[in-house]
Amino acid sequence: MVDLIECYFRIRLNNKEILGVLAQNHNIIISIRTLKRRCRKLGLFRRRNQTDIDQVIAFMQEELRGNSQMHGYRWLHLRAVQRGLVVSQETVRQIIKALDPHEVQMRQAHRLRRRLYTTRGPNALWHMDSYDKLKPFGICINGCIDGYSRYVLWMEAYTTNNDPKVIASYYLQCVERVGGCPERLRADRGTENGHVEGMQNFLRREHSDAFAGEKSFLYGRSTANQRIKSWGGILRKQSVQFWMSLF
Repeated sequence: MVDLIECYFRIRLNNKEILGVLAQNHNIIISIRTLKRRCRKLGLFRRRNQTDIDQVIAFMQEELRGNSQMHGYRWLHLRAVQRGLVVSQETVRQIIKALDPHEVQMRQAHRLRRRLYTTRGPNALWHMDSYDKLKPFGICINGCIDGYSRYVLWMEAYTTNNDPKVIASYYLQCVERVGGCPERLRADRGTENGHVEGMQNFLRREHSDAFAGEKSFLYGRSTANQRIKSWGGILRKQSVQFWMSLF
């Protein structure tokens, strides 16, 4: 039991969590008073034996290199604990505030910068996705843009955006209109994108570049897609046109 207490203490569980883990996983039931007494005998103190502040600062400087705006004090405190440092969250917060005041201010203002997006050129990568927030009103949106130029290749409103045949028709009409397919096409793992994947792979099957055949289609999360900056205006226009077509 002594080894278990020390192990759970080292991974920064509080007293109630240690008691719960001991009872649930090891059938060891003790009082919180007994736990505190055992911790004192083992020399386990949460506010004593703090890591030297210079060592903590050096660790924070190392972690803040690069995209430091994404590193909040709670996340950095967890990283410090995982590294074996004994330090409080408040200490970590004060260190970050001193080392990186600009990014702290940006986080407080909820103004996180988006990561830089790069691609080789026009038609190197198309981004395709659906917009479902208007589905309760019977309007299902599907769109696609060129990642390099942000040019809107199609933005269609219909009664569904889950039918693979409907999405495939958008893709084929666009390929016919622009006179070719992209080097790569990116979409999420929705079932409606299956036909488009097969068509993209077929059209690129005889190319000799690094993204030929099956490599010409890639799946990814919708949240990581390139944004359409004029999304709201395009949706309003398409929604009006869709509703007018019904009458």
